[in-house]
Amino acid sequence: MSTTDQRAESGTETGLPDPELHAVLDRLRKSFLEDGPPGIEIRRNRIDRLMALVLDNTDAFVDAMVADFGSRSRTATLMTEIFGMVSVIEHTRSHVGQWMRPTKLMRAGRLVGLYAEVQPTPLGVVGIVGPWNYPLNLVILPAATAFAAGNRVMIKMSEVTANTAGLLKSLAPKYFDDTELVVVTGGPDVAAAFVSLPFDHIFFTGSPAVGKLVQRAAAENLVPVTLELGGKNPVVVAPDADIARSAARIARGRMVNGGQVCVCPDYVFVQEDKVDEFVDVVHKTFREMFPTVLDNDDYSSNVNQANYDRVVGLLEDARALGARIESATPDGETLPDARTRKIAPTVVRNIDARMKIADEEIFGPVLVVMPYSTLSEAIDHVNRGPAPLVAYWFGPDGHDFREFVRSTRSGAVARNDFAIHMMPSDAPFGGVGNSGMGAYHGKTGFDTFSHQRSVVGTDVRFTITTAVATPPFGGLMRKFGDLSIASVRRRTRRRLKNDARQSD
Repeated sequence: MSTTDQRAESGTETGLPDPELHAVLDRLRKSFLEDGPPGIEIRRNRIDRLMALVLDNTDAFVDAMVADFGSRSRTATLMTEIFGMVSVIEHTRSHVGQWMRPTKLMRAGRLVGLYAEVQPTPLGVVGIVGPWNYPLNLVILPAATAFAAGNRVMIKMSEVTANTAGLLKSLAPKYFDDTELVVVTGGPDVAAAFVSLPFDHIFFTGSPAVGKLVQRAAAENLVPVTLELGGKNPVVVAPDADIARSAARIARGRMVNGGQVCVCPDYVFVQEDKVDEFVDVVHKTFREMFPTVLDNDDYSSNVNQANYDRVVGLLEDARALGARIESATPDGETLPDARTRKIAPTVVRNIDARMKIADEEIFGPVLVVMPYSTLSEAIDHVNRGPAPLVAYWFGPDGHDFREFVRSTRSGAVARNDFAIHMMPSDAPFGGVGNSGMGAYHGKTGFDTFSHQRSVVGTDVRFTITTAVATPPFGGLMRKFGDLSIASVRRRTRRRLKNDARQSD
């Protein structure tokens, strides 16, 4: 996913200086400690107020995000940024009471006076660092989950989408006390100070490069982190896939938010004798979606000049090194266009390892298409790179698909549609390796922002642990230890012998 700390356009709000950030955190933590873990009604009320903040001001947020991008579909913004978060948050709200319940352990021990349970307890104050590509959705979702787990929240908005950041900051005090939720704006210096605070947890969405900086800063205070990153998401089109249907869906998935989505397909493997057919359908789909680009408000601009220049640079580098660049530029238009920061939907073929586009996440309206002769070639290519956030498969759920799932490593796997892995509200969302650390959505998110605290007690009249752990140790105790170890040793050897016989 693209970096959250790129320089914003001129006029970005300076934000709070470092001492004031510490004061805000101290105020939130003091209130958290004084009030103790909140009950279910307070947690649900905070979630409801967070939703009200968004829903009462939906039009203003859509206006702000469209202004930040320069050109962005108002309907797509409404559906992806706002409607897209509702089902996950509603699921969290309806299940929080269930998730809060302690887990009882050693139930039989209660008959003799032993009691044990694991309590999900709030961490304290959670710091959330948001990205620019979905500047509202990707801070509200983790904030709602953190509230469900009983925490207080500080949000650092991306300075790249300054209008959205300023609006959320101005509205938050109307819905929340400053001991519950605080929104911070500002540039890279503020972001660096923010992630250096001694939070109880930091949740970051952004690029792997910046994620490393966040983790390094958090390590100074031993703050645990959740990193929602990105990477080059692969697609494999199976030999027995419907080429026309697969190509159309992949093309549409690539163009969501102008390709500026962490789960967008980045490169596609297609059986070598079907590549031309696949690319023809992709271009046809691009042209049907966007008969015009320059004056089309539904065609998302690159968010700023820096990202526009980066994507154009990837294409120029690939072209110079021999790649085949095929742009679906509408008749009468000249693209790329620096004024509108728009790049035509583009297919790139014949790439090789020398090209930057082979390794760098594109994060724009560009799709790389590569041929394969055997599925093992595609799988080996995927495995040579860092683990992606999502791996796509287009084709039936058969032996080949199961081999693909078994043999590759990714945050998730989606089959036959774009981002379908995000549909179940309780499915964990997160990466692995270079694409992230930790996950959220549903109970997984609740657990991410909770500490599982063991509470164990005894009313037994005699001691249990100190009887075997403290001196003096008599001969009977030594004999008991020897017999116990010998018994475990025999069981282990017996299991290993059985395994050996079954493998022969």
